[in-house]
Amino acid sequence: MARLILSLDGQVLAEYNMMKERYTVGRLQDNDVRIDNPTVSGHHSLIINILNDSFLEDLNSTNGTYVNGKLIKKHALQNGDVITVGRHQLRFVDSASDEEQDEFAQTMVLSKSDMAASGVHPTPPAPVNGGRPGTSPAAPPAAAAKIQVLNGTFAGREVALNKALTTMGQPGVQVIAITRRADGYHLVQVENAPNREPPKVNGQPVGSQARRLNDNDVIELVGIKMGFFLD
Repeated sequence: MARLILSLDGQVLAEYNMMKERYTVGRLQDNDVRIDNPTVSGHHSLIINILNDSFLEDLNSTNGTYVNGKLIKKHALQNGDVITVGRHQLRFVDSASDEEQDEFAQTMVLSKSDMAASGVHPTPPAPVNGGRPGTSPAAPPAAAAKIQVLNGTFAGREVALNKALTTMGQPGVQVIAITRRADGYHLVQVENAPNREPPKVNGQPVGSQARRLNDNDVIELVGIKMGFFLD
């Protein structure tokens, strides 16, 4: 069930369970979410719930409606969005989305900054086609590939392997890197927590050496199965 958490200057004032189709936000008493403050218009904004989706609309308010710091007229709400009305904030919380994000966060694609902040520094792929140390590796092969989640809430989600190095996993728990080289795609284990089963390819644990991936291989990473597919 979605909720709205009303706060001012970091102090929570009220919480609303989104059980109706329409919720108005404003200063007047007939609003579902009443904010008695002169910076808030009489009828400031409207939230409409349709099945599992929620939509926010500004009702031509004097001071405008903001989501995550940006002025909006209409906006499809996402879990964690912060709506600013005058000086007050309404945090939109979708419990079902929280659970889904927790699950998929285990197999997120990690950026270099994510890795550095976590103290994980994967070794970049070695130069190919006669590349010299300190120079960029040769251009990757023309064949494109992708990873597709096979189980869980996010089954069907795809990640294109369009970089020389794609790092996936959860820092501190389990991390893998997939490199794109002239002779194909290779997977290597970067990090694995003690006493935890290592990542697997087709049911076989990934060792310390890079393993070449083949079309339709199944990768297991922190309990999530993902298919490797050549386009």
